[in-house]
Amino acid sequence: MNSKIVWPFFLSSIKTIFYLFSFITIGLFLDSKYVVPIYKDSQHLATLVMLIGFSILFYRSTSRIRELMVYAVLIGFIGEHLFSIVLGMYTYRLGNIPLYVPPGHAIVYATAIYFCKESFVKMYRSQIEKVFTIFVLIYSTLFLIFANDIFGFVMSLLVIFLLRNKPRERLFFLSMYIIVAFLEIIGTHYQCWAWPKTAYGIFPFLKSANPPSGISLFYFLLDLGSLWLYKQRHLVTWKRMKEIRKLKESKVFS
Repeated sequence: MNSKIVWPFFLSSIKTIFYLFSFITIGLFLDSKYVVPIYKDSQHLATLVMLIGFSILFYRSTSRIRELMVYAVLIGFIGEHLFSIVLGMYTYRLGNIPLYVPPGHAIVYATAIYFCKESFVKMYRSQIEKVFTIFVLIYSTLFLIFANDIFGFVMSLLVIFLLRNKPRERLFFLSMYIIVAFLEIIGTHYQCWAWPKTAYGIFPFLKSANPPSGISLFYFLLDLGSLWLYKQRHLVTWKRMKEIRKLKESKVFS
C-alpha cells in the first residue's frame, strides 16, 4: 500500500474496525478468566455492555442496516446452538451460549459493512483487497507452521478460493476475516471459549489451533442468510436494484 494512503486508511479504520476492536477487548474482558474469580456472574456484565453497544449502533444505523442486524442476531442465535451445542465445534466457558454472542455477531457484521462504505476505502478498494489477501495468507501460514493449524489453513484457502470471482463481496469478507481473527484471539486468550485440538473434536487429520485461523468462513452463512431474509421482505425493491445495476453495467461496457 502506498505510504501516502496509509494515514487516511488508518483514520477510516479508526471510525469502524479499530473502534470495534476496542469494544471487543473491553466486552470480552468482562467474561474473562481475570474477572470470573472476582465476580462469578461476569457473563451478565459482558451481556449488558454488548447490548448497550448494539443499541447505540442500531440507533445510529440506516433502516436497511438495522434490519440486517436483526436478522444477524436471529441467525447467530441459531448458528451458535448448531455449531457449539449440537456439533461441538467450540465450547463456551460455561458450556452455554452467552447472551452477548448473537448481538455481537450483528455488531461485527454491521461494522464490516460500514468499513467497506467508507469513501476512502471505496476509493482504494483494490489496493486494500490486495493487502488484506496477503494478510490472510501470511496469518494462516504462520498458524499452520507454529500451531499446526491445518483446519484453519484449509478454511483460509477456501475463503480466498470462494472470493476469487466475487469482486463485489471480496472486500467485505476479507475485512470480516481480519475482524474475526482479532475477536477469536482475544476471546480464546480470555478463555471465554475454546476450540478442540482437531476439527469438531472428531477429525484427527484436521489439527486445529485454539483458535483456528480461518473461522470467518462461517460468516459467509451469516451474510447469505441475512441478505436472503432481507430480499424476501423486499422482493420488489431488490429486483429494481438489480435492474438498475445491470443497466449501469451495460452502459459501462457498451
